[in-house]
Amino acid sequence: MDLKNKVCIITGATSGIGRETAKMLAANGAKLVFPIRDSLKGDLLKDEILQEVPEAKLDFMHCNLASFQSIRDFVKEFKSKYDSLHLLINNAGIWETKRNVSEDGIEMNFAVNHLAPFLLTNLLLDVLKKSAPARVINVSSEAHRTGKINFADPESEKGYSSFKSYSQSKLANILFTKKLSQTLKGTGVTANCLHPGMVNTNLFEKMPSIMYNIMKPFMITPRQGAQTSVFLATSDDGGAKSGEYFVKSKPKKPATIALRQDVADKLWEMSEKYTGL
Repeated sequence: MDLKNKVCIITGATSGIGRETAKMLAANGAKLVFPIRDSLKGDLLKDEILQEVPEAKLDFMHCNLASFQSIRDFVKEFKSKYDSLHLLINNAGIWETKRNVSEDGIEMNFAVNHLAPFLLTNLLLDVLKKSAPARVINVSSEAHRTGKINFADPESEKGYSSFKSYSQSKLANILFTKKLSQTLKGTGVTANCLHPGMVNTNLFEKMPSIMYNIMKPFMITPRQGAQTSVFLATSDDGGAKSGEYFVKSKPKKPATIALRQDVADKLWEMSEKYTGL
């Protein structure tokens, strides 16, 4: 897809993979809209992009992805300013090592990594469909392979494990993408997800240092980690394929549970209840 003057929303763009993705899409001429919580980080991102791409078109709007109301307020503001949306990249992700809750009282990994993009995407579907051809890209992780959707206790209230919580949220990203691609069939809007690689970002900053030091030699740079997101945003494959999971810019079969229709359907229904859709 030729991104010149195309409207694109990227979450989690103030650091890591999102920041590098934003810079590359700006260089491709996209009009970038950033939902951000921290205005200072937004200013730093703006300066950094403009240094590399002086003609970049950038718009920053407040949004706290740990708040359903804030997401709704962002969408309302976006729709008051724009009548088209060609690309939505749900890139933001966290990994809470201790159990914390969002402003809505929901376990943080589940709230920010899954429910936030679920709500944001659904609230923007009308604009995406009107702007077709359009694309939705969800950043997941190979961590999904150890994940399980605990429908009896999705918020890990009975014994918290940070890795189980995180891997559940990343599995949810793939199941959401699968179901979303089905609902979008025939609209001209595609939905794909990806694993960016083991990227050296602040996602791992709360990890015990001994574990981080073991993993660090195997990590790639944020610039390398952004490649598959940019590939899905710009390539023919990103517009021709839908409901796929990509690793290193190629489709890859996810875990068996990520392909189960009954699990995808049940997760979608539970997510609608959580978000009030």
